[in-house]
Amino acid sequence: MTLTGADAATVREALSSGDPLPGTAGFAGAVDGRLVRDVLGRVPLFAEATDHGTWSHDPQQLERPERVPAGHVRDVSKTERVWHLPDPDPEPATATADAVSAVQSAVDRTLGAVEPQGLAVAFSGGVDSALLAAHLDVPAYTVGFPGSYDLEASRSAADRLDLELRTVELDHDRLAAAVPQVARATGRTNAMDVGIALPLFVLAERVTADGFDRLTLGQGADELFGGYAKVARAPTDPRVDAETVRGARRELLGTLPDQLERDTLALQAAGVTPVTPLLHDRVVRAALALPGDLLVTPRGDRKWALRLAARDALPDRLAFREKKAVQYGSLVARELDRLARKAGFKRRLDDHVTQYVEHRVEATGE
Repeated sequence: MTLTGADAATVREALSSGDPLPGTAGFAGAVDGRLVRDVLGRVPLFAEATDHGTWSHDPQQLERPERVPAGHVRDVSKTERVWHLPDPDPEPATATADAVSAVQSAVDRTLGAVEPQGLAVAFSGGVDSALLAAHLDVPAYTVGFPGSYDLEASRSAADRLDLELRTVELDHDRLAAAVPQVARATGRTNAMDVGIALPLFVLAERVTADGFDRLTLGQGADELFGGYAKVARAPTDPRVDAETVRGARRELLGTLPDQLERDTLALQAAGVTPVTPLLHDRVVRAALALPGDLLVTPRGDRKWALRLAARDALPDRLAFREKKAVQYGSLVARELDRLARKAGFKRRLDDHVTQYVEHRVEATGE
């Protein structure tokens, strides 16, 4: 095992030039005796604490795993940052149509190069997954509890796009069984991380059972294109420090390596490799060049450039549809809370859901 996600020549050139976005969908591994991980951390990478020559994409394969940070190179003596995400100033004279066209071109070119063999799409009915599904002739999968927003939104969107939709309906038994599996795979027990990874893991299990080994997701679109309310409300939202929408977007991009590691480890534990076209370098470059009002309009419309770019592939009803985060849209967060309380972990306790997750891990340990 040497390098995942790119060839060694491309990484060598990126090291030489300092280019953080050399035209890949992310990479990590060994090049010329050094460990490297791309600037957004799209591929997990861990090294053995006592032997820097021993490494893996899965921390469970190591005795004492240490994360190699995104944008860093690690050798036997040190770990140093070599790539930083660009922060270009948008051209003030750039027309909206030109900026949107650049995004559309980057997305279309990237999706046109996705290999469909063994591929399925995680589908929620929002603009990100609908854009993927509209371009890729592969089965779409959705997950949630009966009556959840995601199931209803996915079904209506699939009808509009004439998609083959496969539904994974959750219940408490399946959710409870998956909790320790997800916690062990990701190395996390906190309620937020587990709540996000759970529906992905369960969906990926079904995808694997159906014979697919790759799952494409719309990960990164919210961070890149200004999809979060806290970005839209900058600088008044206390959850961000930035004074501008673009600055808040920059803050959120800094959270991607941690999120992508969690999701990738959960998906791989279920048997699939994630494919994230909206995080390809060319899409990232186009998104970083957008002015703030094409991330969030003055009236508060979020992900505006991406929605405008999606109109050629999607009906407006889908291109401009809002959606909920997966843990809420699938009702997993609500039902995980119910499982915790049913097991005796009351809300008056500090972080009762996390305590429940830790209990499940201990109870099912070998």
